[in-house]
Amino acid sequence: MPGPARSQPHRIVFANEKGGTGKSTTAVHVAVALAYQGARVAAIDLDSRQRTLHRYLENRAETIEALDQLCDELGEGHDFLIFDTPGRDDPFARHVATRADTLVTPLNDSFVDFDLIGQVDAETFKVRKLSFYAELIWEARKKRAMSTITEGRREMDWVVVRNRSGHVEMRNMRRLDQALTELSKRVGFRIAQGLSERVIYRELFPSGLTLLDKGQLGELGTSHLVARQELRQLVAGLNLPVPVKPEPELAMTGSVA
Repeated sequence: MPGPARSQPHRIVFANEKGGTGKSTTAVHVAVALAYQGARVAAIDLDSRQRTLHRYLENRAETIEALDQLCDELGEGHDFLIFDTPGRDDPFARHVATRADTLVTPLNDSFVDFDLIGQVDAETFKVRKLSFYAELIWEARKKRAMSTITEGRREMDWVVVRNRSGHVEMRNMRRLDQALTELSKRVGFRIAQGLSERVIYRELFPSGLTLLDKGQLGELGTSHLVARQELRQLVAGLNLPVPVKPEPELAMTGSVA
């Protein structure tokens, strides 16, 4: 007689077929934030070329003396399984994106990045059509919705995260706001404010630390405190399942494909 079905980890996929949008930075900070909330977090870096997430966690392991273990079934016993994907068209990235419970698509505030999910008219800036990527996710979400009742799967929550929006010219920002709002209604993603362009994120990379590692950072300046609050608001905006009760140590592992 088969035993009870194992609960599956909530999959969070950071995907965007363009490099330099802050996927890895956003992914590692969300992972650490969830771990500090008591969640058991596993991370898989599918970008075998740059391996940014994997290296970040390696650096972090050296700093907090944690062991980064590879596991055949990495999601077993964890609350969250986080994937960081390469900034290019990749079959493995497409596969995990279509199977995400929460799909996070970071975008810089520019129409260069917006082109990943939709094309706009050059004069009116109205959305003319969906991109291949947006159509892929739209179809995946429709299939997921049909299997939600029959298979008990979660519906996919697609969140477009606006990174590095602090220095965007106001007229361009308004046009982006309108285009994102229009497209979100057509394909069903939510819009969340992400991480601003801050030197602190780059400075913390060599040590593997984040803005949440209070005991390791010493006294923070006002800008760093604002950045920490910005990170907390991002995590809250993802509306992830409530994790387990906080534990005294982080439970987080990482892997690279």
